[in-house]
Amino acid sequence: MTIRLTVAQAVVRFLAAQRTERDGVTHRAVPGMFGIFGHGNVAGVAQALLESAESGGMPYHLARNEQGMVHSAVGYARMRNRVQFLACTASIGPGSTNMLTGAALATTNRIPVLLLPSDVFATRVASPVLQELEQPNGYDVSVNDAFRPLSKFFDRVWRPEQLPSALLGAMRVLTDPAETGAATICLPQDVQAEAFDWPEELFAERVWHIHRPMPDVDALLRATELIRGASKPLLVAGGGVHYSEATDALWAFADATGIPVADTQAGKGAILWDHPCAVGGVGSTGSPVANALAREADVVIGVGTRWSDFTTASRTAFQNPDVRFVNLNVATFDAAKHAGEMLVADARAGLEALTAALDGQRWGPTWDAAEWNEVVDRAFHLGHGPLPAQTEVLGALNEEMHARDVVVQAAGSMPGDLQMLWRARDAKQYHVEYAYSCMGYEIAGALGVKMAAPDREVFALVGDGSYLMMASEIVTAVSEGIKLNLVIVQNHGFASIGALSESVGSQRFGTRYRYRDPGTGRLDGDLLPVDLAANAESLGAEVIRVRTIEEFRAAIARSRASERTTAIHIETDPLAPVPDSESWWDVPVSEVSRLDSTQQARKTYETHKRDQRPLIAPPTGRNQP
Repeated sequence: MTIRLTVAQAVVRFLAAQRTERDGVTHRAVPGMFGIFGHGNVAGVAQALLESAESGGMPYHLARNEQGMVHSAVGYARMRNRVQFLACTASIGPGSTNMLTGAALATTNRIPVLLLPSDVFATRVASPVLQELEQPNGYDVSVNDAFRPLSKFFDRVWRPEQLPSALLGAMRVLTDPAETGAATICLPQDVQAEAFDWPEELFAERVWHIHRPMPDVDALLRATELIRGASKPLLVAGGGVHYSEATDALWAFADATGIPVADTQAGKGAILWDHPCAVGGVGSTGSPVANALAREADVVIGVGTRWSDFTTASRTAFQNPDVRFVNLNVATFDAAKHAGEMLVADARAGLEALTAALDGQRWGPTWDAAEWNEVVDRAFHLGHGPLPAQTEVLGALNEEMHARDVVVQAAGSMPGDLQMLWRARDAKQYHVEYAYSCMGYEIAGALGVKMAAPDREVFALVGDGSYLMMASEIVTAVSEGIKLNLVIVQNHGFASIGALSESVGSQRFGTRYRYRDPGTGRLDGDLLPVDLAANAESLGAEVIRVRTIEEFRAAIARSRASERTTAIHIETDPLAPVPDSESWWDVPVSEVSRLDSTQQARKTYETHKRDQRPLIAPPTGRNQP
């Protein structure tokens, strides 16, 4: 039996019938689709979504920016631990290429999202069409080919007959815990509207089972032997702990072994801040406690981490000459990093197996976090003036938020301060996108988080630079009746890059939001009269302006009580002090310069470079027979 539908109608109907299952719990795989319609999809996917909505099929959400809607989809899938994900449709040309940054972010973060960019005419009957980029060396090339290196799956449906394999291939990747990311299916605009007789079984309910790979017996034995031989082990928890829902297994491992647990940006909350084994973030923006343990660790157990340069402090964090790595990861690509002993398995299954295999062996505590906690308390209550410090804003938010609330952040100076200082009281309280660290993610990502967890209050913490990159999804939240709490931190420039610029000898050049000074010719004149609070209000948000930390605390309570999307605006001092992580990040400094500031920065850089390690020693190391 067949059913006659357009290609776009077939896409929508197929997606509505997909299910995922893990641990016996079944979910609707694609519970909705974001989109912005234009020529290329208005007569195809848009028409299909209209028909589907009338029959209660695929919910549609109108976004305001194509990059933003992919960020929202990423926030949604991450909050749902990758068992559910959203689709995004865009028009031909710039509408589709606006999704490129979102695709890169999704794939870098290992988060599933389905992208449906519209494409040129397959028939070429009217080429070149509006917004088509012509390539004289090939008529089958379009701007959407830019998605190829950014996607974990890519296909273009030139003919209706190709659609089933494309859809099934995309779903395979979207539900693969090791190889997930952006899945892109390009849909030529004429093909979207073309009818075809489809086999009915294409639209039957289909369940994709998300498996939990178990560790290989021999690999588990090798990993256990390496850990048993450690005198100063350290575990680093990454985002994979969350995605595999392994937090309970991690706590059980820590309780049983006494091994200290540090976390990455994606892994924060995997162990709560007040657990006896929790030592905080590790690496460039980590805590001095975790970084001191990292310097001395002889065996480092990475669980669900991709070992970014921030986590390893650009390979200066682990200084023990005999250090070896055990990498528990569902992806062989990440498990093999730093020449680690590869324990390829689901994080939960692997942690449970390691806990059993270590059979009660314990390591005594070798750290004291009391002094560091006092440093955090001082940073949270600095009493800085005349403008408050950013750390005071973070501290007040941390203390006023409820355990099940969620803070969303991505770029600027705040991710560093957050990883160092934030005290996570719930596994899902901390949501910082730091694999791609994309300015503009915060508000759009928070929208997706709130859609995934409507029973939680979501706070998007956004600096002025990131706000100006993308505030458009405030309108989407307002139109959908989705309540967000926005905290706009105004410091009149790029605080993070300003500090980085100073550290590399570039004197904060080009990092301030200022008028151009006619005398110097530089952008270092008076402050610009930018009113972000007024902008947020014009987009439909309720706005609360505050100047002091006491007013800020009261505003948090008021925002929580509101039923509308609410923005709290506070100005901070970009030069206020921040505690030292006692770590480093490799940002090359000019080797030659006439500037004394750059010359001095180069000397400091070369000193740190001497501490970098190749991390290529065989995992068996000293236990080698």
